[in-house]
Amino acid sequence: MSEPGLLPGSVSPLLAIFTDFDGTLVEIAETPDSIDVPTDLAEQLDRILHEFDHAFALITGREIADIDRFLSPLQLPVAGAHGSQRRRADGTLEQLDEGLIAAAQAIVQAIEPLATAHPDLLIEPKEGAVALHFRQAPELERACHIAMEEALFDHPDFTLVPGKMVLEARPSAFDKGGALRAFMQEEPFAGRVPIFIGDDRTDEDAFRAAQELGGVGIKLGPGSTAARMRIADVSSVHALLRGLGEIATRERPLPETLPH
Repeated sequence: MSEPGLLPGSVSPLLAIFTDFDGTLVEIAETPDSIDVPTDLAEQLDRILHEFDHAFALITGREIADIDRFLSPLQLPVAGAHGSQRRRADGTLEQLDEGLIAAAQAIVQAIEPLATAHPDLLIEPKEGAVALHFRQAPELERACHIAMEEALFDHPDFTLVPGKMVLEARPSAFDKGGALRAFMQEEPFAGRVPIFIGDDRTDEDAFRAAQELGGVGIKLGPGSTAARMRIADVSSVHALLRGLGEIATRERPLPETLPH
C-alpha cells in the first residue's frame, strides 16, 4: 500500500495548490480595476485545475465576483475577501452573516470623508470587508491608518490588515489561513499536501497554515516571511505551476486494465 497522499509507484505527493491573485498570478496595478490580465490566463488556470484533479483554488482579498469577472467564463474554487466568502469545489457558496455585511458598509461610510478630501485615495467596498488604497498617495498612509482605526472602534469583530499600499478591514474570524484549512477538510483537497503561493503580508496566515498541515508556503519577492520557500516574480509563479502540472500529469496512475 502506498503512503497517504502519494501516487502508487511514485515519489511525488498528491498536491493541493492554492495561490493569491494580485501580485502572484497578475502584476499589481495602480488600482484594482487596472490590472493587466493575460488573455490566456483563464485557459492556463483551467488546465492547472484539471492537472490537479480540481485540487486548485484561489485565496484572495478580492471578492469572488471580481475574480469571476476577470477569469470569465472560468469559475474556480475561490476564497474571497480574505476568506469571508468561499466557493467550494462543488460550486456551493458559504453565506456571510448579514451583521458583518452591515458593519462593513458602516466602515465605508466612516472613511468616506477622508477619501472625499483626498481623491487619490480609493475605497474598495466588499461584501463583509473594506479596503482603503493609498498607492497613489503614499504620503497619506498615516492618515489612512488613523481613519481606519477610528472606523473600527465601534466594530470590534473586525481587524485591520495592512497590505501593499492598502489597509483592509476584515472580520476577525476570517483570514487566508482559515480559508486554506477549510478547503483542506473537503474533497478534492482532503488528504493532499498543500502548497500556498502569495506575495503580501495578508498571505502569511496561509503560509503558516499550509506548513502546519505538512505542506509549503512560497513567498513571491522580498520581505520577511513565515514561508519556507521563495520565488522571484509573477512569471516564475506561472512557470512553477506549469512544471508542477506536468509532473502531476506524468505521474497520474494508468488504468488497471486497458480498454478493448
